Amino acid sequence: VGAVTKQTLFPPLMPAGRPFRVSNASRSSRKGIVASSLQELISKTLDAFLISAGIVTLVLEEDGTVVDTEEFFKSLDDNTHFMVLEKGQKWTQTRNGVAAVRQKKKMGVANITFDLYKLNPKDFIGCLNIKATFYEIYSVSYDIKCMGAKSVLRKVLQLMSHAAQITGQFLLYTGTYMLQLM
Repeated sequence: VGAVTKQTLFPPLMPAGRPFRVSNASRSSRKGIVASSLQELISKTLDAFLISAGIVTLVLEEDGTVVDTEEFFKSLDDNTHFMVLEKGQKWTQTRNGVAAVRQKKKMGVANITFDLYKLNPKDFIGCLNIKATFYEIYSVSYDIKCMGAKSVLRKVLQLMSHAAQITGQFLLYTGTYMLQLM
């Protein structure tokens, strides 16, 4: 008869971290990250690349295989090359070690568009929409609406009436001042 007693002096150690290489989707930036689990690698990748959206996909850089299970992650060798993809990004193949990255050609600093349209067939001139886009990031739009011929004529007559009234007041004050001066 025997009794076995087991006493643990130290808690079990966390598995040692393994080195990995992670690049962004355009392969313009690479980071070396040490992690012991897939979740830790994703967390450190978000911090390293300053990604605020928590939803990313981790793929193998060589063939685009998605790494989404802990078992598959554990089977990979040290210094495996990963690529982090944000929402809407896709893995692209490299040619002779050079990434085939397609960037949109920027036409310039600003893009201005003019749109002339009519809301109603009875409109006198129509409406004009002016839209300016700066660096493909910030855009400003202004809509100028012209009314029908009747409304335009009414506004012109009102403006002329106000101008005549101001001219009359000016002449009255000038005449009164001249009368007092004489």
